[in-house]
Amino acid sequence: MTADPKAAREADGLVVPGVGAYAACMEGLNSVRGGRIIGERLAGGRPVLGICVGMQILFERGIEHGVLTEGCGEWPGTVERLEAPVVPHMGWNTVRAPEDSRLFAGLDKDTRFYFVHSYGVRRWELEAADHIRAPLVTWADHAGDEFVAAVENGPLWATQFHPEKSGDAGAHLLKNWLDTLS
Repeated sequence: MTADPKAAREADGLVVPGVGAYAACMEGLNSVRGGRIIGERLAGGRPVLGICVGMQILFERGIEHGVLTEGCGEWPGTVERLEAPVVPHMGWNTVRAPEDSRLFAGLDKDTRFYFVHSYGVRRWELEAADHIRAPLVTWADHAGDEFVAAVENGPLWATQFHPEKSGDAGAHLLKNWLDTLS
C-alpha cells in the first residue's frame, strides 16, 4: 500500500481498491494523480487490477445521487444506480464469464462471489474493432438487472465484486491475476 507515485509505477502489479462513493474515490485518486499513474502503467503493459469502486472509476463517468463525476476513462460507459427492486446488491452471486477468461480460469461456472454495491455498469459501450482485441466482459444479474461483474482487457483487469471477501473462490481469482505478474 502506497501513496508514492514512483512505487505505484514500478510495482509488479497495481491494485486499485475502492469502497464508498465514486466521487470520493475519484477525488482521492486525483489528489495523488492516480489516474495518470494507471494510464502510464497500462501504456507500458503493466498489470492493474480494479476492485469494486476501483473498477467503476476505470469507466468514463459515474452518476451517484444526481452528481456526475468524470472517471479515468479507460473504458467508455457510465456507472449508474442499479434498477433492481432491492438495492444494495449485497451477498453471494454467480457470474457469467467468457469461456476463454484467464481471470476465472479453474473456477466452476456456479462459483459464487461476494458483492456489495448499489451502482454498476449496466451497458457495455466499447465497440469491437478489427485491429483491437475486444475485452472479455463478465456479467452478473441482481433481481433481473444485468451489470458488468468483471472485465479483462490486456493488462487491465477489474471486478465489481470483492475477491478478498469471496473466500477460496476469491483467493483463486487473485492467484490467477498474480500469476500474470512478472
